[in-house]
Amino acid sequence: MYTQYFNLKQQPFSIAPDPRYLFMSERHREALAHLLYGVGSGGGFVLLTGEIGAGKTTVCRCFMEQIPADCRLAYIFNPKLTVEELLQSVCDEFGVAPEGASVKAYVDAVNSYLLESHAAGLNNVLVIDEAQNLSADVLEQLRLLTNLETSERKLLQIILIGQPELRQMLARPELEQLAQRVIARYHLGPLSETEVGSYIQHRLAVAGAGAVELFPRGLLRRIHQLSKGVPRRINLLCDRALLGAYVENRAQVNALILRRAAEEVFAGEAAPVKARAWRVAAAGVLAGAALTAAAAWQMMPSARAPSASVAAAAPQAGRAAPASAAAPHAAQAAASAPHGADSSPDSPAAPQAPAPSWLTMDAALSQLASKWDVALSEGEGCAEALKRNLHCMQTKGGLEEIRNLDRPVIIKLRDGQSLPRNVLLTALDGKNATLVGARGSETVALDALDDRFDGTFTTFWRAPRSWREEVREGDKGPDVDWLARRLAQMNGVKKPRDNQPLAGETLRYLREFQIAEGLKADGVAGPRTFIRLSQPGRETEPHLLAEAGK
Repeated sequence: MYTQYFNLKQQPFSIAPDPRYLFMSERHREALAHLLYGVGSGGGFVLLTGEIGAGKTTVCRCFMEQIPADCRLAYIFNPKLTVEELLQSVCDEFGVAPEGASVKAYVDAVNSYLLESHAAGLNNVLVIDEAQNLSADVLEQLRLLTNLETSERKLLQIILIGQPELRQMLARPELEQLAQRVIARYHLGPLSETEVGSYIQHRLAVAGAGAVELFPRGLLRRIHQLSKGVPRRINLLCDRALLGAYVENRAQVNALILRRAAEEVFAGEAAPVKARAWRVAAAGVLAGAALTAAAAWQMMPSARAPSASVAAAAPQAGRAAPASAAAPHAAQAAASAPHGADSSPDSPAAPQAPAPSWLTMDAALSQLASKWDVALSEGEGCAEALKRNLHCMQTKGGLEEIRNLDRPVIIKLRDGQSLPRNVLLTALDGKNATLVGARGSETVALDALDDRFDGTFTTFWRAPRSWREEVREGDKGPDVDWLARRLAQMNGVKKPRDNQPLAGETLRYLREFQIAEGLKADGVAGPRTFIRLSQPGRETEPHLLAEAGK
């Protein structure tokens, strides 16, 4: 009803397991990777479990579209069957004609088929969805089917997909032999609050919403709370909320519409918090935030002389700072002290200010490179870093952009001088940030940081050697091949052939990804697009968010 009203091509929050709408969160990527690993691992069982509505079936559909060409697939989605019925279903799926209607006839027919397939160089995969409905007898029969093997591999790979109780079933003593044959297992959990926002944006982008913000950012936390991070619950809630916005002739969902949608969709669950309680809680949060920001402002790096009380506290703060952070900059701190200052205890002058916490750009680049395990001497700038396969990105953006990039950055802060000064931002969470300067690290509130941040930042990014600074429409090469494969994986479609130009479906997926990530949807894959695309596999790169709270 509302698709035409919001200029959408289709309903973005349908609960049908459409692979095009698969949002590849880190958890979903790991789940898909486990399934793909199982196919090429030599046979046995692979186990994928998750809560109701977590996206197991959608991941499974995506997996089935990516299986190699030499794999034959059988899919059973209603496994509440007897042993005979299940074996008959397996024969039907593989196109096998048994010579009788007994268990032995079915097993013999499947074994003959598997041997013939192996001789022809083919693999066979049996996927069973809703596997928590399997009886112990059926599970044991499945184990027996995997007994047929060569010296190198089993001839049948079985993937079991089910709800959490499936794990409990396999923990029973009578199923220990099957449990020992599980070569990979993964439990698909709920989405985080940040992932809920990305999930909503992704589905809207696929449905053709463009840059229109139908769900304001201020509602995302409440959506996460109401849905518990479960994709199906998010779909039900957001679908009903968009219908409510359509009925009320509004351009986007508001808090009242969302609350009414939750009351309809999640009827019988705990009632939402009343508005008055929300106002009281909000007032307390704002008051606390104001006090925190005021305190953090005093902690911010500054070149001005501090008050007597701050100067007196400085030696204690210096002792608290990590020695490893302060030591490399001792010479810089000494050099920055005013020349000719009277240090006599009898001097009537104001107490001496501690060394400024600002970094030169060379020192900041050197510290930033060390986060990447690259030794970059002061004086060696971005050109030298590039020789170590570290690209410099110097740009403008807010703290939210830095949060999305999820990597340490050099930022410039205003301190009342004519030019902003450099510090290293190494950690960021929902309330605080960690800054590193010449005197070590300091934790400051985000509100105080945002007030003095001028929006300029510098960071490093690492790409394959063949990657250009920008990949544009019509370009061809290894970097375009990587881009096409990555976008195909994220959209759950078949991997395209190599050495194809950036055009067609790949270009469309690229623009949709840029829209979903809040980037300029120009179809040009520059540093920001590459960083966002490559984030899931960045185990060897420094992170900004993961360090918070350590």
